[in-house]
Amino acid sequence: MSTRIDRKHAEKEEHHYKNRKIVFKSQTSALIVIDMQQYFCNPSSHAYFKDSTTIIPNIHQLITIYRQQSLPVIFTRYALLRTELPGAMGRWWNDVLYDDNDMSNIIDALHPLPHERVIRKTQYSAFFETDLDQMLKKLQVTNILITGVLTHLCCETTARDAFMRNYDVFFAIDATASDKQDLHDASLRTLSDGFTTLVTTNEVLAWIK
Repeated sequence: MSTRIDRKHAEKEEHHYKNRKIVFKSQTSALIVIDMQQYFCNPSSHAYFKDSTTIIPNIHQLITIYRQQSLPVIFTRYALLRTELPGAMGRWWNDVLYDDNDMSNIIDALHPLPHERVIRKTQYSAFFETDLDQMLKKLQVTNILITGVLTHLCCETTARDAFMRNYDVFFAIDATASDKQDLHDASLRTLSDGFTTLVTTNEVLAWIK
């Protein structure tokens, strides 16, 4: 059986793991696009993994509908300034992505518009030492939709932090990806048990239209 078929089967199982009754409120929602950077999506990068590119069409659809409805789209990018210490993440991965490296840029296929916020972050969570929480509160956002990479690292950590800040969190199972399928599946399973409502791209598109 192909990896793609396996993935669809796994995602279908994960999607129904918990049937929460949290309602998606599109008019008070924000789309968070996490770390869709050249670093993960460009085949010439040592950190590239194939599934990072397979989710691009779904993320693009979600960005498009959010823009059409004048709803907030917020991008994140992991990158350190040369003056910042890599800390535990640098020691863990023995690798650092710096802000002046072209690989830190968001991919052209999902290029932010001039008025859209791009949050530079230095850790897994998009909330850690950034103004994301204040930004969302100013926009009167009550629920967020998470997309991007990697499911079990930056996406999951951001989802957990959002939940702890009292946001209703929705997690797009077919617009997030990890470099290993078992890590993607395990993350969806644990998140759905205590933090997020799992959704598909098509479900969100139907709710917003």
